[in-house]
Amino acid sequence: MELTESCLEENLVKGSEKKQESNAQPTTCIKWRYIVAILGSMGMGLIYGLKVNISVAIVAMVNHTAIALTAENSSHIGNFSVTDDHGLDKGTTEEMGPFEWSSKQQGAILSAYFIGYFITQLPGGRLAELYSAKYVFLVAALMNGLGACLSPLMAFWDYKALIAMRVMQGLGGGFTFPAMNVMIASWSPPDERSTISSIAYSGTSLGTVVSILSSGLLSSTLGWASVFYIQGGLSLVWCALWTVLVTDSPADNRFASDIEKKMISDSKPSSTRSSRSAAPSIPWRSILTSIPFLTLAFSHFCNNFGWYMLLIELPLFMRTGLEVDMTINTIISSVPFFANWMWSVVYSKGLQWARSKDLISLTLARKISVCMSSILPALFLLIICWSGQNIPVIVTLTILSVMFYGSMFSGVFSNHSDLAPNFAGTLMAVTNMLATIPGFLVPFLVGLLTEGQTGLAPWHIVFYITAGILLVEAVVYTLLGSGDLQPWN
Repeated sequence: MELTESCLEENLVKGSEKKQESNAQPTTCIKWRYIVAILGSMGMGLIYGLKVNISVAIVAMVNHTAIALTAENSSHIGNFSVTDDHGLDKGTTEEMGPFEWSSKQQGAILSAYFIGYFITQLPGGRLAELYSAKYVFLVAALMNGLGACLSPLMAFWDYKALIAMRVMQGLGGGFTFPAMNVMIASWSPPDERSTISSIAYSGTSLGTVVSILSSGLLSSTLGWASVFYIQGGLSLVWCALWTVLVTDSPADNRFASDIEKKMISDSKPSSTRSSRSAAPSIPWRSILTSIPFLTLAFSHFCNNFGWYMLLIELPLFMRTGLEVDMTINTIISSVPFFANWMWSVVYSKGLQWARSKDLISLTLARKISVCMSSILPALFLLIICWSGQNIPVIVTLTILSVMFYGSMFSGVFSNHSDLAPNFAGTLMAVTNMLATIPGFLVPFLVGLLTEGQTGLAPWHIVFYITAGILLVEAVVYTLLGSGDLQPWN
């Protein structure tokens, strides 16, 4: 990752500007916009890690044996006598988690986050535009970090208190994408937006896998509560770094060089407001009748439909449809995310190089990225359907599908700032709200098609539907998508 400016270029620019030596500030070869992107990636990773860590920790939190015995006791009263420890000896009870939450209660705890996440998308985007994207994102991290640190206490108090804490974390999580999109619009020159977006947003993939793996390790060695204390504590440390090192705009940052500030400022369209000017009112009619924006919203929805299918249901297919062992499950739960992260960064740098050489337009760059993250995963899903029970082939195709999905950060996730950087937060909020719907729709569809069914055929129907949606996304965006600045900006 390139973090240094060309010092020769800086010297030439300095010479041309002929600044007085007494007024010149010390020069630096660090590209501070990439420092901001890396810190943003760390923040996204921590927040997304806190989003999923409970799905691992809850396994150690719940006394599964006691729940099973309680259920058996309810169904077969008199079959055994229940002691104070629910029929378990003291050693068995101590090895299990302390909470006897039913499956319904566990489901409520796991889904509570998404209630808050859906609510705060639009408010988060507009607050970031009107006031400060830096501090809106900071609030998101604080809500998730403090929520994680308080989760063990809430769990011992009552499972409803833990649900309330998860809703609060979700409310903070809803701020993340809109606020980060405003930060990217402010800090990235248009030609580098793909790279900076990929660095920042790919933290979600890396944070997810690191959280899942570390949560299991922490639960087994230090106890389930350490998952929340350590990961929550790390997010609070990150908050201090973000507060000191990051500003809403390059012009206000004391660490960025004057050369970098001028370069970023000169690259912005004349219709983009400065950080000190008043935010314009949202032109809702123009937005909601804009073909490029409606195309982006549709593509974001389709994109997330395929992403949730790969993220949630394909590993489930491996476990229940193919009945693979734990080693394969571990590979499917981790390797694809690392591949996704690495590919997103490498791909975005290649795209930036092509743009810098004027080989492709910005619109073409976005269309290539959307097609890369839709057509290739769709084809891999089709081949999975044709591969029967060939587990090595299916595992390889799964990794490749998730890997090439990393192109989405240079596609639908970067396009909002192309269309209207003044409303980057609001546009991201609208499309991300729509894109959250597949998170509920995909599990419902899979359950509907596979319930009571055996064999691979029901799963293949799911994959055919997903591949069809992704291919439609590619066609629609190729025909109607745009990377041009819109007049309503």
